[in-house]
Amino acid sequence: MKNNLRVLLAKKRQKVSDLAKGTGLSKSALTALYYGRTKHPDIRTLKKVADYLNVSIDELLTVDD
Repeated sequence: MKNNLRVLLAKKRQKVSDLAKGTGLSKSALTALYYGRTKHPDIRTLKKVADYLNVSIDELLTVDD
């Protein structure tokens, strides 16, 4: 699974700290997601991030071939 969080944040000129403030999620959890260290992210976390960035979860995560 490919994580597009880096690309989406860059397009919106946002940082992980902005995302943490906007979603109420911990910066450490979002940093782990940002760097792809989270193997099985929680669906509630993904939903909050996707809503904040105004994208679908499918846009946030894509399946690798």
